[in-house]
Amino acid sequence: MGIIALTYNFVNASSSKASMKKGGWKCPPRGFVKLNVDASFDLDLLKGTMGAVLRDDKGRFIAGGNGKTDYCADVIMAEALAVKFGLNLAQRAGCNRLIINSDNLENSSYRRSRSRSKNPAALPINWPIIHMFPSLLVNVHNLLDYFTLVLAGNGHNFRAHGPPGTGMRFFVTCDPANIRHIFTTNYTNFPKGAEFAAIFDIMGDNLFNVDGARALRPRVKIHTVLSSPRLVASMEACCRDKVVNNLLPLFCHMTSTNALFDMQELMSRFMFDLATTALFSVDPGLLSTDMPPMDIPVAMDTVMRWLNIGPERKLGAAHTVLRVFIAKMIERRNIDKVHVSNDEEQEGVDILSSYINDPDFADYDFLCAGLIGLMLALRDTVRTTLTWIFYNLAQNPDIVATIRNELLPIALQKAPTGAGAMVIFEPEEIKSLVYLRATLYETLRLYPPAPLERKTVATKDIMPSGHKVHAGDTVFVSIYSMGRMRDVWGENCLDYNPHRWLSKDGNTLRYVPSHKFLSFNSGPRICPGKDIAVMQMKIIIATVLWNFDVEVLEGQSIRPKSSCILQMENGLIVKLKKRQA
Repeated sequence: MGIIALTYNFVNASSSKASMKKGGWKCPPRGFVKLNVDASFDLDLLKGTMGAVLRDDKGRFIAGGNGKTDYCADVIMAEALAVKFGLNLAQRAGCNRLIINSDNLENSSYRRSRSRSKNPAALPINWPIIHMFPSLLVNVHNLLDYFTLVLAGNGHNFRAHGPPGTGMRFFVTCDPANIRHIFTTNYTNFPKGAEFAAIFDIMGDNLFNVDGARALRPRVKIHTVLSSPRLVASMEACCRDKVVNNLLPLFCHMTSTNALFDMQELMSRFMFDLATTALFSVDPGLLSTDMPPMDIPVAMDTVMRWLNIGPERKLGAAHTVLRVFIAKMIERRNIDKVHVSNDEEQEGVDILSSYINDPDFADYDFLCAGLIGLMLALRDTVRTTLTWIFYNLAQNPDIVATIRNELLPIALQKAPTGAGAMVIFEPEEIKSLVYLRATLYETLRLYPPAPLERKTVATKDIMPSGHKVHAGDTVFVSIYSMGRMRDVWGENCLDYNPHRWLSKDGNTLRYVPSHKFLSFNSGPRICPGKDIAVMQMKIIIATVLWNFDVEVLEGQSIRPKSSCILQMENGLIVKLKKRQA
């Protein structure tokens, strides 16, 4: 799984020409080996270097080494990586009884058990003093797979604690019974919490950040807005038109030049244009052959970095870019209203029109923060899922063939039009396609756009699994991990298999409760834009798959990025071929 990757150099006593000097080294108790680790951290590069030395109970040098990491968030994480590096060094040297000394983490003793030594990166080390925190930090670059590995080996649940005095207590779960309890049965006891609101402060007091009575007004509002038949029809038509007028011509250009391109970037451009059109009736035109700069989408990605870690100046700059953009959109709408007479004025078919005329949202900061949250939501779910769909379909030509067979009766009734001789699918034509929807759901099962849900415990509680949680505890629900649990999804849980969603006759989708399939959330926070997002994806996938073959460049590293949204770390480089009619 690649839970941890370090670049390192090891030196042992037999190969070292000159052992390192003791120099004030305090020897460990008899029978123990002392592991001394140290790390440095570069704030600008977000990288660290480390060193580790092992000496026996007489102070004699056993082994030493140094290494570096390709990413870390701060000096504490760098030091934790150094500890992990030192443990790997100790394992190679056959040292099982250790006294660990670190500048930034408290001293602790550790004895490696046989079960741990087989896979030292798999289970979190329950350190006597600093608990599991180093294990979590050292794997933060690959936290989703780390959680999955630990949850699978611990009955879908585990606890973690931070260093003494921090008060940090975590409960991590992917247990469907616990999830139903957290999101539905006792949801008032598991709010997002003040820490979540602080992390995503740019979204202010809106639906995505607030809880309880404060969430009622924005929740009712967005459900009302996104259930408007007029707005839904407009968003579907905009998606269809964007495919016809921008995406297909761009793809034809790519095929004519035999060009490689990043599908993730293109989907980001597409969905940003679509999101701003739905919100403000403004198309920024990022999806075009000249590929204009993506200042706003890049700022959005910066805001959504994993747990919002990173230099404050970068986050502050990203916040400013987004707020300035939203301010321009609001100012533009106010100017347009001034130049429209009362006889000409009518309700616009976009989301801003529903908010800007509502006295409940007259507060500018409240309106601005809410619009930023909606812009992130409208863009991220679809563009992230589409990238993972194209990747998985490229690996599964049999699934592509099944989707095309489902599209065939519709395509036969349509004559390709235009210079590119493209077949265009209308929203109503593909609305009832079952296998296409099953493919979308299968992608969301394995690659949920929001892979982790963070909650805070309001008052002490006992989970259905029997675990006790206390007020102030942080709960992480790993949606990503739940899709990979054998006793939840079967022995073939890691297989990409849309057929698992079909009824026995294959004509309908089988029912799966939301606490088992959490990609659209559950309970009072269930996604209000689910149907719109599904239709947008169906329009894009159907039209692209019918007209093109998508080939993924071999040899590229495909892994999730450290972000609150399940993007690909290195994008998805693909090449297109035009299908013959």
